[in-house]
Amino acid sequence: MEAYFDNSATTQVFDCAKEAVLRAMTVDYGNAAARHMKGVEAERIIKEARKEIANSLKAQEKEILFTSGGTESNNMAVIGTAFANQRAGKHIITSSIEHPSVYNAMAFLEKQGFEVTYLPVDACGHISIGELEAAVREDTVLVSIMYVNNEIGAVEPVEEISACLRQKNPGILFHADAVQAYGKYEIRPKRQGIDLLSVSGHKIHGPKGVGFLYINERVKILPLLYGGGQQKGMRPGTENVPGCAGLGAAVKEIYTDHGARAEALYALRERLIAGLKQMKGVTVNGCEDRRNAPQIVSAAFKGVRSEVLLHALEEKGVYVSSGSACSSNHPGHSGTLKAIGAGREILDSTLRFSFGAFNTEAEVDYALWALRELLPVLRRYRAK
Repeated sequence: MEAYFDNSATTQVFDCAKEAVLRAMTVDYGNAAARHMKGVEAERIIKEARKEIANSLKAQEKEILFTSGGTESNNMAVIGTAFANQRAGKHIITSSIEHPSVYNAMAFLEKQGFEVTYLPVDACGHISIGELEAAVREDTVLVSIMYVNNEIGAVEPVEEISACLRQKNPGILFHADAVQAYGKYEIRPKRQGIDLLSVSGHKIHGPKGVGFLYINERVKILPLLYGGGQQKGMRPGTENVPGCAGLGAAVKEIYTDHGARAEALYALRERLIAGLKQMKGVTVNGCEDRRNAPQIVSAAFKGVRSEVLLHALEEKGVYVSSGSACSSNHPGHSGTLKAIGAGREILDSTLRFSFGAFNTEAEVDYALWALRELLPVLRRYRAK
């Protein structure tokens, strides 16, 4: 049996998304800026994808900007709004557990003269609204807090965050990195008070290399790229028609029977956690209940290094992660695990299991069987 549990890194593409991409590459392959019928058809595909996405958020179509994925969306949200609003202030607030595409963007802005406050998190990975309120200043222009953490699945209190900001200063913009939240939750940016929202296609069974940024029409933002007039000049360059087509198809599929899909993910998560808790020397990082996202389980296996266990599982056809694939080329301990107070032994022995639409309970049971087989052997080997 093969069990792929690294869906927070990337997902298997839905058939409908694959077919949409293929058609846009081989039949409707025109440049959307062209004036002939091939171009008109390509433009129609982009409009339909934008409409599907806007509908999923109950937003306006003009508020959806296509990007190359989560990293570009996060960079544009953070850097674009910071530069556009710097006359109002140069103070930004974020959390200590953000994705590299946010905290590295923050580091860049600090070099440009901005001041960034990094909020701590509790043992479950949640920020404190009280600490957020205390951090807000007159010159605060942006707050960027991820919706769901990509390593442990902590769900941040986005509605409480936006309510706090509206009370303190309605002019502060609120950005949420929703790469791990979109498709798992029903998200309504206007109702929830989110001004900017980042999403990546390949986390929801769509193609790689495409995503979007929701930008509330009131937001003042500058582009990162300059060129032609595509997407009203906010993201110039020839539009990725196949990517947009696949993303639109994936969005439609992931939000069909959405409640049942979410419950299926929760069932897999709870089944895995129940099995892990029966094993000696296993610790689940973060919250075990539904304050956590439905698709992520972070667990530490005492006495076994994460890389060793990862490859041992791989030999049995079980694919997991030893952390975020987004920073896997940079060895070092997880900043998220450090932020929640994990000790050295936890840092050295943590794996992330993440579920998607194609996973089954039988796969979870198989992974638990593999762990029960491997852990005693690997612990004895390390003890020698």
